[in-house]
Amino acid sequence: MVNRVVTGAHYGLRDWLIQRITAALMAVYSVTLAAYLLLQPHLDYDVWTGLFSSQPIRTFTLMFLLSVFYHAWIGIRDIVMDYVKPASVRLVIHVLVILVSLLYAAWAVQILWGM
Repeated sequence: MVNRVVTGAHYGLRDWLIQRITAALMAVYSVTLAAYLLLQPHLDYDVWTGLFSSQPIRTFTLMFLLSVFYHAWIGIRDIVMDYVKPASVRLVIHVLVILVSLLYAAWAVQILWGM
């Protein structure tokens, strides 16, 4: 019989919870944005830029994008850990995904705040 002593490890509970929270935030953002766009009688450039000129929408959009990146990171990490056996290849894939996600996050900040 194996006697397994649990010493504070969560065995994926934290990542599972983070994926559910990020999914909920992405769903709320998507429904909110879709409702706003569907309720606009005339959607043009001025309405679109007016929407994204407000600080709360920019912040909510950045939270949405960061949630997408983190949600994707957990999913890709799990898939790579399950199916890519050589540790060196796994490391390269993990580093590339992290770097691309950071690049996209910086790009999102640049787009949203025009820096």
